[in-house]
Amino acid sequence: MTLILKDKWALVTGASRGVGQQIALGLAKKGVNLVLHSSSIKNQDKTKALLSEFNVEIKSIESNLEDPKSIQKGLESAEELSGGIDILYNNAAVMTQFIDLFDAPIEDYHKSFQVNVYAVIQACTFFAPKMKARGFGRIINTTSGIKDTPGLDAYSISKAALDKYTRDLAVELAGSNVLANLLDPGWCRTDLGGDQAWNDVKSVLPGALLPAMIGKEGDEEPRGMWFSAQDFAGMDI
Repeated sequence: MTLILKDKWALVTGASRGVGQQIALGLAKKGVNLVLHSSSIKNQDKTKALLSEFNVEIKSIESNLEDPKSIQKGLESAEELSGGIDILYNNAAVMTQFIDLFDAPIEDYHKSFQVNVYAVIQACTFFAPKMKARGFGRIINTTSGIKDTPGLDAYSISKAALDKYTRDLAVELAGSNVLANLLDPGWCRTDLGGDQAWNDVKSVLPGALLPAMIGKEGDEEPRGMWFSAQDFAGMDI
């Protein structure tokens, strides 16, 4: 079962460019109001220009995902500006340097886990209980299909940890109508993915929207699932 999302509120992290920008555009097309996140609000100008054709409300927050205090301030602002976040897209991430596994500095692991895991956990911990109390929520954590690439170990194992957390979160939220799932956008040509990536960033739509649109089908609750955006490229949902 797919849901009508019109007039819901979504927070999209890392919305100033790349996959996050596409997610924001896709949600706006469905009539979803948006809180856009980036490290600086001024970086959102292009996204806002692209969103101007849609009849939805747009709010902005900024926070440094390496700083828990900055994150908390941004989360509180998002909740206040929206009146309640219904859909949380934890899209923002950092890619660490490509380096021999035994040469990778421990700082790369620390930064990767802070942005790609701990910041996500902080956002979920803030919003999930509120969603549960209201009886609705969709949490989508952006993961990666990366494998067999030890040169990007600090990045890849942070995504593995994120996968485990998301599945545990989904179990914790079972029966509450708050669903937590994973989205793999695929290897896309973005600032993070690089210009050698296989897929144009626009190919994440419409698949990236599916985890926000799913509902309960009979006794089946789609939780802790992995959605690959590229499986739906070119389709209409």
